[in-house]
Amino acid sequence: MDVFGSSGTRGVANEEITPTFALQVAATAGTVWGVDRVAIARDTRNTGRMLENAATSGLQSVGTDVDRLGVLPTPGAQAYARRESIPVVMITASHNPPQYNGIKLIGADGIELSVAELEAIEEAFLADSTPAATWDDVGNEHRIEDATERYIDELLAATDRERIADAGLTVAIDPGHGAAAATSPELFRRLGCRVITINAQPDGRFPGRDPEPVERNLGDLGRLVGASDADVGIAHDGDGDRAIFFDEDGEYVEGDATLAALAAAELSAGDTTVAAVNVSQRLVDVCDDVGATLELTPIGSTHITSRIQQLQAEGVSVPIAGEGNGGVYFPEYSLARDGAYIGARFLELVTERPASEVVSPFDGYHNVRLKLTYASDDERTAMLEAVERLAEESEASLDATDGVRLNYEDGWVLARPSGTEPVVRIYAEAREESRATALADRLREAVNDARRSA
Repeated sequence: MDVFGSSGTRGVANEEITPTFALQVAATAGTVWGVDRVAIARDTRNTGRMLENAATSGLQSVGTDVDRLGVLPTPGAQAYARRESIPVVMITASHNPPQYNGIKLIGADGIELSVAELEAIEEAFLADSTPAATWDDVGNEHRIEDATERYIDELLAATDRERIADAGLTVAIDPGHGAAAATSPELFRRLGCRVITINAQPDGRFPGRDPEPVERNLGDLGRLVGASDADVGIAHDGDGDRAIFFDEDGEYVEGDATLAALAAAELSAGDTTVAAVNVSQRLVDVCDDVGATLELTPIGSTHITSRIQQLQAEGVSVPIAGEGNGGVYFPEYSLARDGAYIGARFLELVTERPASEVVSPFDGYHNVRLKLTYASDDERTAMLEAVERLAEESEASLDATDGVRLNYEDGWVLARPSGTEPVVRIYAEAREESRATALADRLREAVNDARRSA
């Protein structure tokens, strides 16, 4: 797809993602959906209101009424879609830097649109044939004041409040100035936790840290956990659909270890879980231990949710799924990644033993993640061709589900172009840190050499 990537469409705001673009995408989606009413929400980015206004105009121009939800985490917008049975246009760039913004389309069932649904909207968008409503048939708008409160209420109803409250936990929360700043601290207070925060003021410039919740951006949260004697630290991305943790010692917890710990608590023999092709061996080990099946998809929430839906339609039990980036699904609750709910489910495990002990069985692997930028299509092509050449020369087994994954006896390495940024991502994992680093470095050198020669 040219317009929509692995998780919506994103780019630099007012350069790639312009008001005109947002208006056209929204108008096209409204036409293809063919419904009377659509909701719009946004994260805290400075350009969010501008694009929200444009998208609202686009929907109204094709005769669609608009519920304006304001700033709300993506899972909160998905919850609204489920409650009201209407689609949602979400203005967000998730974990991307402050200068980015984007559009994510959510169906009336609260689930991100499938690839087939996105392709239908993209085809109509590229055809540029959206019919305008007559002047007396344009849509109205309604400002919804209680979307945040109702979202928190749903989270509380789905969580073991008594168990968490009885544990008397102290939780340090870093919403990263994003949409979860108005929801996660309040949720955990209502769950009976003592809550301390950092970067909890909504601010689209993201002055405290970059929106991506990775270790290099979260040092302040780790120090806060240690200084405040907190039981756990929780960090979110810009739109609040992911959760990354620190243990009681202020140590960063790999997202893959969190996913494995949550999966170990959820999976039973005969169950199936779904993960992306960059899955950690940790989750493979959990599935082997309990007798569950692991299904792999291309990277991106759209691919994972689509596969979960297919399995559920076949009567397969899928109690948990997700990626090691902090995006975990609990399909029995919702087919949405929800950082606040992920945090609450992890706290349920922490009520029984310290966070460090919850994840310690999954500490035996080392991960390396690299992000290599490119400035042109020629550079991108050269970089990917270098990856393919290295794969052809390698004796490792090849998985081409998404990009190129090379599986060795003592580790694996994956290279793929991002669906949301002009970068090629490299992932590597091994039991020995030096081996994981060597696997990633070999690919990095080949890719960088090709980029410089392009």
